[in-house]
Parts: sequence; structure tokens; C-alpha cells
Amino acid sequence: MQAIELLKARKTYDQFVAVDDLSFAIESGTMFGLLGPNGAGKTSTIRMMIGITLPDAGEVRMFGEPFRRELLRRVGYLPEERGLYPKMKVLDQLVFMGEIHGLSAAEAKKRSQAWGERLDIADHYQKKTQELSKGMQQKIQFIATLLHDPEFIIMDEPFSGLDPVNTRLLEDVLVDLRKQGHTVLFSTHRMEQVEKLCDSICLVNKGRSVVQGELREIKSRYGRDRVLLTFHESNDGHFLDTHPLVDRVSRYEGHIQVQLKGGSDPQVLLRDAAAQGQVLKFELMEPSLEDIFIDVVGKTDA
Repeated sequence: MQAIELLKARKTYDQFVAVDDLSFAIESGTMFGLLGPNGAGKTSTIRMMIGITLPDAGEVRMFGEPFRRELLRRVGYLPEERGLYPKMKVLDQLVFMGEIHGLSAAEAKKRSQAWGERLDIADHYQKKTQELSKGMQQKIQFIATLLHDPEFIIMDEPFSGLDPVNTRLLEDVLVDLRKQGHTVLFSTHRMEQVEKLCDSICLVNKGRSVVQGELREIKSRYGRDRVLLTFHESNDGHFLDTHPLVDRVSRYEGHIQVQLKGGSDPQVLLRDAAAQGQVLKFELMEPSLEDIFIDVVGKTDA
């Protein structure tokens, strides 16, 4: 079953088209990345999914049926903007949010305590929200999103304000939820997290889908046209700058990354590199999601 489906959804604000006939579907039990540059229409799309705004055209389907507000009891939403009450104690706030989603006060408190222990924040439950750091506030909002055990979880920039340790902690939670059969959609600018966590993606630009599908299949379309090179000692691979097979050269501390021209044989480049000096490493790489993002967005903008 599909947790959510957009069918040619369109949203305009005055003369500005925020979402332009966008279609995609998210299978239940998967993790899905909604990506795009600033102003691409990601948040507008999410708002249509959960009924904050209505599409001007097209359709939103949730759990296999046309969207209706009653279905939101099965949905958890973490907005990009903070939505906590600054002067309210953390535990009281979580219990209140649990009750909004249909939990009893006792059950909401029990679940809040369990999540607080798991995310290492229970010691701060008697503080007011305004006394917490941005990272801690993000963890509290994360808990509030999951408290009622939603089937479909929507997270807009969920790792904002978090240090690497807490980012890893929340990533592990999302992976566990997917293993348990929950569906997760998250929207983020951090390509490495999408690459690590997501099964499928939709990359939007100017309100339209420009790339979508399973991440592995998308990468296979672009082939392995990037080479990572490391030379012995001071060789900087200067010959690569004018090599007929090379489209672009990027030099980093300790290694060189080369973008090959279409149809180039990397074995020819390896032979020529070996003729220039000792090659310590020659690795043919698939493109990263960041490479694909830059390539696709750059072409559509052009």
C-alpha cells in the first residue's frame, strides 16, 4: 500500500507557482527523501499532504484513499519551524501534545519518559522549553512527533541544530522505525543523510519533479564516470588538466577527483596516469547524490 500519493498536485500563491503538477508516491514501510534547493516547493508540498493548504488542482491520497482530516491521527509531522511553547515545562508539553493525538495523560507521560531515556534528555523534562538549547528543543519536538506512534512520519529538516552525536542518535531512531514498518518522509538539504538513509527520492526544482525513483536505480543511470586518484609524494597530476578524456579536475588534500567525459574509457586514463608516476590509488566511483543534485539542478536552472 502507498502511504501517500500526489497526483498532478498544483499550488499557486497569487502569480507564483510553488508546486507545478507534481506527482509521486511513497510505499509504506520505506524511507523517502524530498529534496530540492531553497524555494523549490518542498514545504509547500508537505503542507498540501497534510491539509494545511489545499491543492489548487490535482489530488492527494493517503493510505490508499482520498485525503481526509481524520487520517491525520495516523500521521506525525515535524515542521521546520519550532512549534513548542517556550514557558511551558517540557514534560507537561509532551503530555499535552500526546493528549491532542488521543492518548491519555498517563499513557502520554509513560511514552514521554521512555523516549526521554532513549534520546538522553529525560533529565531536562522539568525545565521550561526556553531554557533548552536549539538542539535539545529539536529533540523534544522529535519526541512529540512520534509520541502517538504514527504510521506515516513527515520530518522537515529534522537534523537542524543537532551536533553529530545527536544527529546519529536520531538517524538510528528513524532506521529502527522503518524496520518496524513505519513510513518516513524527510526533507533536508543534507545530501549525505539522504544517501545513507533513503530508499527512494524525489528531487524537485521550481515546483517540478526533475529526478525521482529508487536511489540505487537513479545512481545507475549516471554510471561510474568519476575517478579518485592518489599519486606518490608530490605528483599533483598536472597532466589531467589537459587530458582529452577529462571533463573536470578537483584537487583535495591528499587526493584528486576527476570527472570523465561521456563514453571515456577509464583504463586509458589509468595507463596514462601510471606513465606519469606511481599511482597509489585509482578508484572508479559512482556519483554521489550531491553530484547528481548539482548536475540536475544546474541543468534545469540553465
